[in-house]
Amino acid sequence: MIQALAFYLFAAIVVASAVMVILSRNPVHSVLWLILAFFNAAGLMVIVGAEFIAMLLVIVYVGAVAVLFLFVVMMLDIDFAAMRAGLVKNFPLGIAMALILLAELGLALGVYGAGGLELGDAAANDAAQNLGESNIEAIGRLLYGRYILLFEIAGIILLVAMIGAIVLTHRAPKPGARGRQDIGKQISRRPDEATVMKRPTIGEGVEL
Repeated sequence: MIQALAFYLFAAIVVASAVMVILSRNPVHSVLWLILAFFNAAGLMVIVGAEFIAMLLVIVYVGAVAVLFLFVVMMLDIDFAAMRAGLVKNFPLGIAMALILLAELGLALGVYGAGGLELGDAAANDAAQNLGESNIEAIGRLLYGRYILLFEIAGIILLVAMIGAIVLTHRAPKPGARGRQDIGKQISRRPDEATVMKRPTIGEGVEL
């Protein structure tokens, strides 16, 4: 009984938060509603036993993506008048996309009512989750067992992409440019060149 109540509570908050993401006039408020939706979606994943997906929702989507959205929205100078004008201009396109999504949802409900798909015998599949094994343990067994080579290749590709981004964005310092550290000059600095903290009395000035 408590599981059903928790499911309906989390589901209702997710739906309400998603509606508020769309209806909020302030983009910052929309991002905050989105974060609330992510947290409650993580609660739903915990209820159905997918704790790994719940952890990903909180760490990746809330801790990285949603916070990035929030900082970007707060730093942008948004013209709300132009935003409303664009809303009126693109209103027919939005209605058409909404009707398409509604038709897809109706199709999905019809397929669900017709019966589930036969995905095979789980007992005959060696990748099936063992009894008494948690969701995270099953994913780890597959990821670091059967798919360890693909996992390592994906890590190497991401490492190369990160190094490439650093190399492409790195610029050599211009001669005489300020705001850059000169490590060699800092290490070879003599004590008489250092800044000295003084405690001047009132009216006597500061010794440089």
